[in-house]
Amino acid sequence: MVLAAGNQDALLELYDRYAGLSYAVAMRVLGDPGRAEDAVQEAFLKIWTNAASFDSKKGSLRTWLITAVRNRSIDFLRGRGAHEREELELQPDLAESHRSDPWREVSLSLERAAVREAVGSLPAEQRQAVQLAYFGGYSQAEIADMTKVPLSTVKGRMRLALEKLSSYLQGRGLMDV
Repeated sequence: MVLAAGNQDALLELYDRYAGLSYAVAMRVLGDPGRAEDAVQEAFLKIWTNAASFDSKKGSLRTWLITAVRNRSIDFLRGRGAHEREELELQPDLAESHRSDPWREVSLSLERAAVREAVGSLPAEQRQAVQLAYFGGYSQAEIADMTKVPLSTVKGRMRLALEKLSSYLQGRGLMDV
C-alpha cells in the first residue's frame, strides 16, 4: 500500500486494516466510545495529510498510526483530571473482530502474547511506568507525581523498559531492526 496525501484508496485500505485496532487503543485510553471514535478519525486524517513524513526506517506504518491514535487520545484526556481516568481491559477480539483470516488471527494472538510476556518480564518499576504511560494515558510528569519519584527516574525507567521490550521482541523476530 502506498499512502500519500490525497490518495483516498490508500486511506480506505489503511482504515479497513487498522480501524478496529485503533478504536480498541482509543477506548483503552479514553473509555468513551464517542471520544474514541473522534480520536481515531482525527488520527487517520493526520496520518493521511502528513503521509509524506512517514519514514519506514523509524518503524512500521501500523506503529506510526497506533502512536498517533494513542497521542490523540491522550490529547482528549488533557481536559479531564487524572482521578477520572480509568484503565479499561483491551478486548482482543474487538481489535480484529471484522477479520476472517484465521492465520492473521493466530499471528496477532501470538504477537499479543509475546508483548504481554515481554511486559511481564520487566522489573516492577519499569513495568508500572510502561503500563501507566501506554495503557493509562499518563504523561511522564504525571507518573512521577503518582509514584512519588523524580521525573528523571521515570524517564530512565521508561528508556530502560523500552530498550528491553525492543530487544525482547527483536529476539523473537517480532520487530524489524
